[in-house]
Amino acid sequence: MDFTVVIKIAAVGIIVAILNSILVRSGRDDYALITILAGIVAVLMMLIPQFASLLDTVQSIMDF
Repeated sequence: MDFTVVIKIAAVGIIVAILNSILVRSGRDDYALITILAGIVAVLMMLIPQFASLLDTVQSIMDF
């Protein structure tokens, strides 16, 4: 796995955590939940190519 992907995931996590704490303190709990869900979706979209690469590697190992 590329190290930049880890940095990107950490950045998304930090941004989502900051936004979540700001929104919760201002009484916007519903927007805080939407922000968390958007962060999860963004991270999953970043990880889909990594999963595809993993499956290709496993398939090439299993082929004789």
